[in-house]
Amino acid sequence: MSGDEPKDSRALSRSDRRLAVLLAMAMFVLVVDTSFMNVSISAVASDLDSTVSGVQTAIALEALVSAAFILISSKVADLIGRKRAYTIGLFGYLIGAIAMTVAQTLTVVVVFWAVVGGLGASLLLPAMQSLIHGNFDGRARTQAYALVGAAAAIAAGLGPLLGGFIATFMSWRVGFLLEAVIIVVVLIGVRLVKDVTYTGDRAIDGVGAALSVVGMGGVVLSILVWQEGGEAVGLLLVVGVFGLAGLATWLTARAKTARPTLIDPELFRSPYFRLGISSQMLQQIAIGGTMIVIPLFLQIALEYDALQAGLSIAPLSLSMFAVALLAGKRAGRRRPSVIVRAGFGLTTLGLLLVVPLVPRTESGLALLVPLVIAGIGLGLLVSQLNNYTLAPVPEEHASEAAGVNSGAGSFGLSFGLAMAGGIMLASLAAFLGAFTDASAVIPEDEKPAISTALEENAEVVSDTQLADLVEDQPPEIEAEIITINDDARARSLQVAMLVPVLASLVGLVLSFRMIKLPDLDPKPMPEGLDLA
Repeated sequence: MSGDEPKDSRALSRSDRRLAVLLAMAMFVLVVDTSFMNVSISAVASDLDSTVSGVQTAIALEALVSAAFILISSKVADLIGRKRAYTIGLFGYLIGAIAMTVAQTLTVVVVFWAVVGGLGASLLLPAMQSLIHGNFDGRARTQAYALVGAAAAIAAGLGPLLGGFIATFMSWRVGFLLEAVIIVVVLIGVRLVKDVTYTGDRAIDGVGAALSVVGMGGVVLSILVWQEGGEAVGLLLVVGVFGLAGLATWLTARAKTARPTLIDPELFRSPYFRLGISSQMLQQIAIGGTMIVIPLFLQIALEYDALQAGLSIAPLSLSMFAVALLAGKRAGRRRPSVIVRAGFGLTTLGLLLVVPLVPRTESGLALLVPLVIAGIGLGLLVSQLNNYTLAPVPEEHASEAAGVNSGAGSFGLSFGLAMAGGIMLASLAAFLGAFTDASAVIPEDEKPAISTALEENAEVVSDTQLADLVEDQPPEIEAEIITINDDARARSLQVAMLVPVLASLVGLVLSFRMIKLPDLDPKPMPEGLDLA
């Protein structure tokens, strides 16, 4: 390379390449983390002497913490320095990974993996975007973004397989130990990162930040508390709704007086932005609900181990990964709104096909075609929604809009996880009671006690686990209880699948509104914002 070559045309130097690889490693861990949990739910619950719903709550809570704090964390990174925020975020994730390696109770998982790790993720992503932009120039920056984006895509596509293999042949704890090792390597290389000074307004909208956390947190926590049979569900929901309504009112009033706001409400005047973030949220609700129900069906109903579950889920993740890459490059002059409509249509079709299979199939192979169809649909959505949402936004608001887009997606993911899990347990309790009362085998005088016990202790368990619990019952009653559990579990999983189906269906309806809007002149999205 000649010494007088323009700076913007240079490729990655050796030191730049090392930094880009380290950033890609951090992104890989960020994305693959939840995949490890999803394919290991039953193993984690068993090892921690907990319940499947408890582990599912921890997964939903981690997504919620990340969503609730990502907007304020972006501002915090501006104030304390992007490099420092990046480092703190890595330490938060490291604490979560180590906690998973040594945890003996679900409480440790909730506090250190879900909360501390979720806070780390909320700091890590926005800081990483800013640091890539500030540490690389021209062609090198493009290559760095491509490398980090590829790491995220590979983690999303291969995460279930990798997690399943490690959990089956070693232990799910080994997966998180490897995460911790990768993070330590990344932390050692932090000295290569050049901090990026923030030159904008340093004022912070504390009230807006608090309302956003209370609003999103209240809504999702109300579902999680309801799922676990807790109290104050209504109060939490009301607090959440009022928090979100208060946030909208606060932002509008504050913007009128030209004071700093957490989010510029003018962003929402654009119908493209409103429809884009709504579709992003619905897409993530569909993903969240699916990635709870399908793994539970495979691991509990079919009693698959983590590797078998990962292999069965792989058609969804791999087809989504492949189609997202292909559609992103081959979309040509096709209207983005038409591709989004096709994406939601295929996702809805694929998920609908799963519903009747749940009580009938005895093999995950039967899910292959529906999951591929849904994966193709999700891949089409991934290829278009970020650009559809962010491209029309003026460049001075692009970073802020990306934060809102990311927050909406994370909130949707946590909502989908929580709502599908909550509805599954509520319907399970109802079906257990109804099927017990209708049984011709269980004596009438024993039905009230058995029905009450099953409803109050409703939990998604396998036939093997249930057989151990009722082994003191007469053989005919034991067999009947297991049959009732089979039927109730299948029905509840079917009902829970309606959460992602309905989310995708609403997205399909919105896509028709997208099509009615005129196409904007295409312009490339600012580099790196698709990482959100």
